[in-house]
Amino acid sequence: MAGGTKRLPRAVREQQMLDAAVQMFSVNGYHETSMDAIAAQAEISKPMLYLYYGSKEELFGACLDRELTRFVDSVRADIDFTQSPKDLLRNAVLSFLNYIDRNRASWIVLYSQATSSQAFAHTVREGRERIIDLVGRLLRAGTRNPEPDTDFDMMAVALVGAGEAIATRVSTGDADVNEAAELMINLFWRGLRAATPADKAAAG
Repeated sequence: MAGGTKRLPRAVREQQMLDAAVQMFSVNGYHETSMDAIAAQAEISKPMLYLYYGSKEELFGACLDRELTRFVDSVRADIDFTQSPKDLLRNAVLSFLNYIDRNRASWIVLYSQATSSQAFAHTVREGRERIIDLVGRLLRAGTRNPEPDTDFDMMAVALVGAGEAIATRVSTGDADVNEAAELMINLFWRGLRAATPADKAAAG
């Protein structure tokens, strides 16, 4: 049996396994990562890993559930809907990108590895809907004098898509967090500032 602390509480051991799995999946991908490699990373035996998670698919699904919940809960906790629209936007974007920067392996698993397998498409879709819902609430809270036909849900879909692309570049080290934040803030701010009748009159 591989080395490591013995007689750990079950909950602690589970987190240890998930931590190891996220790290290995982020480096090697879902298909190329073996349960042997995860067990070695977690410093446990492969039989013990299978005792907790009956298959690699089950283990990967548990990773997705945990990482998605951590991500959404962290960003949601930093959002204060009583702030001014610009402060609300800035803090939400910075919370989002700083979380990605601190948890790069987590984001790679969520938005690179998970989307490469049809088996996890449902989980990914549900996770994206949770994020879209959160962004939609942010848009509604931060938009003053919106037009009656403003489609906040569709705006949220578009902004989440852009945010995912930028976050992926942050997670791979191809984009600076502060520069990416400014880009997203400028992009989101145009969406938050929905045209008012006065704006249309001036443009017409």
